[in-house]
Order: sequence, then structure tokens, then C-alpha cells
Amino acid sequence: MKREIPILITLVSGLFMLLAWFVPHPTVRSAYEGLQNWAIVVVGFTYVLGVANLLRINVRQVSRKERDWPYKIVLLAGILVTMAVGFSEGNHYTDVDSRFQWIYRTFYSPMTATMFSLLAFFIASAAFRAFRIRSVEALLLAIAAFILMLGRVPLGAAIHPAIPAAADWLMEIPQNAAKRGILIGAALGVMATGIRVILGLEKTYGGGES
Repeated sequence: MKREIPILITLVSGLFMLLAWFVPHPTVRSAYEGLQNWAIVVVGFTYVLGVANLLRINVRQVSRKERDWPYKIVLLAGILVTMAVGFSEGNHYTDVDSRFQWIYRTFYSPMTATMFSLLAFFIASAAFRAFRIRSVEALLLAIAAFILMLGRVPLGAAIHPAIPAAADWLMEIPQNAAKRGILIGAALGVMATGIRVILGLEKTYGGGES
């Protein structure tokens, strides 16, 4: 019953959410909004469980002095201090001059910018490997990438006005066509996974194999 009950709840909830999407009756809409509010509450509890799990794992690793344990002390201190400051300020944590926002601007934003800066090197390395011309498709990819990079900088317009226009055409026509195809495929995959979950065919979320 530990697995059958969650699967049954998922089935009933999923079918009702699908029904409510197409039935505009006030009673159905009210129940639909109530389920959405409950979903928000459940998501909030998942954040609490995530933080508790993070604390449990890192405290254990620090106590055992496992690999990189000093960095885990910094992580734990950052979590606890940020939570304490946020809870102490209540609804005022979003104020521009609050201590929580100072922590966000002083620590979190620079670290985020650093991570994205490091990603530039990985992107450059991946691009170097991807642009090795070994086929006609790779040649077309390299030519398109060269036109795009050249058309996005002032040098491209200085060389010839047609280069920025060609870059815009690549972004608006071939790039959009490929992106929409990927999004359609991803949407179909999400629909297929949702149907499998609703029908109980996808049981991995309940701790079993599908």
C-alpha cells in the first residue's frame, strides 16, 4: 500500500487537473486553484527537506573531516547566517537596505558572476571541438557561427553592412526553426512522461522501477 496509495493520488490529481483545464465551471476552478495552492505548500516543504538533508550530509562530512571539509564549514556557516538574517528581518528582507540584500549583493551575486565567467572557458573549449570540420554539416555550422560572431561585433558592420543582416537572418529563420523543433520535441516528451506518471506506468517517483 505504500506505493499504491501515492500512485492512486497521482492518478486522481492528474486526471482532475487535466479536466479542470478544459472545464470552466466555478466549482471545478475553485478546486483547481485549491490544489495549486496545496502544491505550493508541498513545494515549500521540499525546500525544508532539501536544506535539512544538506545540513545532515555536510555536518557528517565535517565531523569525519572528509575531503574538502573546510569548504563545507563555509557552506554551513553561509546557510545558517543567511537563514538567520532572513528570518530576523521577516517581510522586510526584500528591502534594498536590508542585511539580507547586502548578503545577496556582496556574496551571492559575485559568486554567480564568477561561475558564469568560468562557463565561458568551457563554452570556448566545447566550441573548438564542435567546429572541427570533418563533414559538410560541421562546415555549415562553422560558417554560421563565424557569421554570427562577426555580425554581433562592430567589426562586422565595418567590414560590410550585409554581415549584421546575415547574422540577424540566421537568428530569425534557421535558428528559430531549429529551436522550435527542439521545443516541440521537449513538449512531446513532457506530455509522454506526464501520461506515464498519471497512468501509473512511471513508478520511479515512488521508489520503484518503471
